Amino acid sequence: MNRIDAAFRQLRKDGRKAFIAFLTAGYPDLAATEKLVLELSNRGADLIELGIPFSDPMADGPVIQESSQAALDRHVRLTDVLQLVKSLRRRTQIPLLFMSYYNPILCMGECRFAKEAARCGLDGVIVPDLPPEEGRSLSKAARMNGIHTISFVAPTTDRKRLAFIAHAARGFIYYLSVAGVTGARRTLPADVASHVRGIQRLTRTPVCVGFGVSTPGQVRNIQSVADGVIVGSAIIRKIKEHRQDARLVSKVGAYVASLAGKK
Repeated sequence: MNRIDAAFRQLRKDGRKAFIAFLTAGYPDLAATEKLVLELSNRGADLIELGIPFSDPMADGPVIQESSQAALDRHVRLTDVLQLVKSLRRRTQIPLLFMSYYNPILCMGECRFAKEAARCGLDGVIVPDLPPEEGRSLSKAARMNGIHTISFVAPTTDRKRLAFIAHAARGFIYYLSVAGVTGARRTLPADVASHVRGIQRLTRTPVCVGFGVSTPGQVRNIQSVADGVIVGSAIIRKIKEHRQDARLVSKVGAYVASLAGKK
């Protein structure tokens, strides 16, 4: 069974909701990313997304854009992050996903990417700039290698397209709380709950909410209606704040624990 499916099955059994943490792979460097994954897996994260550095991250706000560029400046590439996953699999079985724009996957080749990702121990891939209607070949290659392709649903998604995505979804559905780019926000739209419930009526696949989540209160509110919550920019901002600190890993770990409601 895919680790994502196993994680959500256990969460349901335990009566809990998922906390999904995003890290830009290679920020501030790959060694730190590896330590952060291990730390966050012990401090409340149930799944972890690894962002593949890319030069034109159109779905990301300034915080993640800056971290992605910093990783690119250190020459972090898709192949490096695959090796990072392989190394992590010796020490943790937490579900790991890539958040990657399509270009790095296309350059590697969809079939090669899927095979290499499976060999290294990846569980899922999210491709913000590849609509599911145009991503059938990647989804097929991923599915043949036991990897889930995670689809987005936006507040503006119409009912026909929503039904199509809900039917094809694997792993979980990523609901964007806001129409726009990533980035921490003080408040989230009041209609998030109604949108999430609407998706849940169409599928048994878990629905997780991301984009804009930045406070423990927002995490709790979303977890009260959704199957999980995703936090990215707020964590990256905390990494930036402590990137020169020898206690970076423990500081970020404590912050994630506060978001996830762990001591």
